[in-house]
Amino acid sequence: MAALANTLPLTRSSVQSAHDLIKSHIHRTPVLTNTTLSTLASTPQTAEALIGTPFEGCTPARPRMNLFFKCENYQKVGAFKFRGASHALARLSDEELQKGVVTHSSGNHAQALALAARMRGIPAYIVMPTISTPSKIAATRGYGANIIFSGSTSQERESVVADVIARTGALLVPPYDHPDIILGQGTVALEMEEQVAAMVARDPSLSVHHDNNNNNNNKSIGNTTGVPTNAAGAATNNSTGPKKPRGKPHPGILDAIIAPLGGGGLLSGIATALTPTRTLVYGAEPSLSGADDARRALASPQQPRKRITHVSSLTIADGLRTPVGEIPWSVICEGELVAGVFAVSEGQILEAMQLLLERGKVVVEPSAGVGLAVVLWDEGFRRVVEGWGRADVGVVISGGNVGVEALAGLFAGGRGGEVGLEREMGMVGLDGGREVQDVAG
Repeated sequence: MAALANTLPLTRSSVQSAHDLIKSHIHRTPVLTNTTLSTLASTPQTAEALIGTPFEGCTPARPRMNLFFKCENYQKVGAFKFRGASHALARLSDEELQKGVVTHSSGNHAQALALAARMRGIPAYIVMPTISTPSKIAATRGYGANIIFSGSTSQERESVVADVIARTGALLVPPYDHPDIILGQGTVALEMEEQVAAMVARDPSLSVHHDNNNNNNNKSIGNTTGVPTNAAGAATNNSTGPKKPRGKPHPGILDAIIAPLGGGGLLSGIATALTPTRTLVYGAEPSLSGADDARRALASPQQPRKRITHVSSLTIADGLRTPVGEIPWSVICEGELVAGVFAVSEGQILEAMQLLLERGKVVVEPSAGVGLAVVLWDEGFRRVVEGWGRADVGVVISGGNVGVEALAGLFAGGRGGEVGLEREMGMVGLDGGREVQDVAG
C-alpha cells in the first residue's frame, strides 16, 4: 500500500477524488425506500419490550422516521468492500503491483481484493481463517485468488501473511486500516446524498420533512422520560448529550446515516465524507461476547478514549468480528465526526434480516442487518431521534454474501448442533475449531 505520508488527507474532497477515480469500475448501487419499514420504525415499542433494559417502566419513544436504504448488497462482489479495494489498487502503479497483493479476510474484503486484482491482471494471495463461511471461500476462489488458510487468531493470520510476503513479494492491502481503503468506502455516502436528493425532488412525500409548514417540524420534543439517551446499549460521542443535525431540516437531506461497524473503514469513510454536512453519522455493532468494542470504548469515562484491540466473538455478524482499526478509530473517537455507536442482539439482527427479506425483498448477510436493528429496537437511538421530532434516516446495507443453507438455518432458529450448518454460518472452522479473534470481514 501507499506509504501513509503519501496518501490523501481524510477529507470530503479526498472522498470525492476517490469516487472520480473508481466510479467507472464500481456499481452505483440503488437507494430503496419501504413504507412498511418506515412505519415500523415510527411505531413505539411495547412496554414489555423494554423490560430488563434501562428503559423499563418508561414511556416508549415515539420517533417519526422515513428510511432510505443504500443497498451495497448489489455492489460488485456483493458488498461495499469493493469500493475500498478498487480505490487502493487504483492509487498504485503497475510497477508497485507487479508482484501481486496479499491480505487477510474472512470473506468480503477477500472477494473484493481478488476481483480488483483480477481486473488489474495481477495475482491476489488471500489468507482466510478456516472459520470463514464456505460461500465466501468459494466466491473468493471464483475470482481467481490464491487462498491460503490460517488459524483464526490475529497472530496466526499475521504469521501466514508475513510468510506470503517473504515468498512472493506481494504488497499488503489491509481490510480497513489505511486511508485509501477508508476514502474508497466513503464514496457510499456521496452517492447516497445525491440519490436521496434526486428521489425526494421527484417525490417530496418520501421525506418526513416534505411539509415544512408543520408546526412540529423544527421543534424538539425532547427526552421527557428522565432516562439518559445514552444508557446501556449505546454510546454517544459527546459529553454534553446527544447531538442534533446541523441547521434546519430540509427535504432531500438526510438527518442521519447509520452503518455497520467492524474494523471501521466504512463508518470512518462515511463520517469523513459527511463531516461538513447536516447529516449525523452513527455506527451499529453486534453486542454478543464483546463484539461491541467501539461502543464500549466510547462509553468509557477514561480520557483520552482508548481503542479496544481484541475481539473474540462468534456473532452471526461474521463481518463484524474484529476490533476497530487504529486509523478508523482516530476518526470515530474524535467527537465531531461520529455522533454515537449502538449495539444490538443476535435475535434483533436476525429479525432485521427477515424483515428486509420479507418486506423489502432484499437478501442481506447478518452484518448488514445491524443498522436496521438499531433503528427498530435500540431505545437509546430511538430516543435520540425522538428528540429531533422527526428524521430522514439512511441505513447502509453493507452486503448480501450469505449462503442459502446458512440463511435457511438462521431463520429456522439454528445456531448450532449440526456441524454442516455451523460451517455454513461460520461458527466452526474447517478443522473443527471454534476459536476466533479479530477476524476482519
